[in-house]
Amino acid sequence: MVLTGNQIDLFEASMPRLKAIAYRLLGSAIDAEDAVQDTFLRWQSADVDRIEVPEAWLTKVLTNLCLNQLTSARARRETYVGQWLPEPLLAGDPMLGPADTVEQRESVSYAVLALLERLSPNERVVYVLREAFGYPHRRIAEILDITEASGQQILHRAKKHIAEGRTRTEIDEAAARRIVDEFLTAATSGRTEPLVRLLTADAVAIGDGGGKVPARTRPFEGAVAVAKFMRSLFTPNQAARNLLGGTAEIHVSYANGLPALVVTVDGRVIGVMCLEITADGIAAFRNQANPDKLERATRQWAATDHGEPALRIN
Repeated sequence: MVLTGNQIDLFEASMPRLKAIAYRLLGSAIDAEDAVQDTFLRWQSADVDRIEVPEAWLTKVLTNLCLNQLTSARARRETYVGQWLPEPLLAGDPMLGPADTVEQRESVSYAVLALLERLSPNERVVYVLREAFGYPHRRIAEILDITEASGQQILHRAKKHIAEGRTRTEIDEAAARRIVDEFLTAATSGRTEPLVRLLTADAVAIGDGGGKVPARTRPFEGAVAVAKFMRSLFTPNQAARNLLGGTAEIHVSYANGLPALVVTVDGRVIGVMCLEITADGIAAFRNQANPDKLERATRQWAATDHGEPALRIN
């Protein structure tokens, strides 16, 4: 079927929302783009004139495509090398979607995206559509072909799993920046004690190298272990120089709504470390170093003004 200009415009107007939904469901901007493209192909071949509510139709098609991907992704991640983390989105990326409420901001945070991996595909869909996009239970039930009561039960389970995995805390930007600055000062001091004081007792550090760059296959756990690792990570040495292949510049920025350290070499993003900051200190470091998951970040980084780096490692 050949689409009219109005039908193409209608789909293009829906694209930002579809991409934001797909990213939250899949944790991958690359896969989200593919899912939206496949949705367009189905829109193109459908009898569009007979679709009463295009937004609902597009969301249902996209969701079903994402459900299929989530099922296969679970199998792929069983053979993934090391820890799996989502693809990071830098501040200003339109795929981050709405950020007006606490629920919307949390739904795209690295902390919650990682926790969403614990949910079943249906739990993930219900949680994202309800918490991040405010879909009514009736609409969600229609999308998943379930009853409203079932959808509400699924949401209850999903929220319980998420709540068990983290404590909701919102830190204002000024306070977060101050803590990040204190962390950089402590990390480059050569001493472990100042770092330990900034961390929660159960702090963790997780890295995703995807088998492409060195990354520990198991997280560092506990304030002392994490502090020692961070001290070594920010201490220049010949092995690090050889690995980096040049001078690394570390910028304080935001990714997925969280304070982040963006590491670049010659303008190429080689790492995005998201910090989960709570009232008790820094609870988690999640570092994405898999180059396959940093291509979008590198493109966005090159297109924005990010000022002078907070730190250079020669």
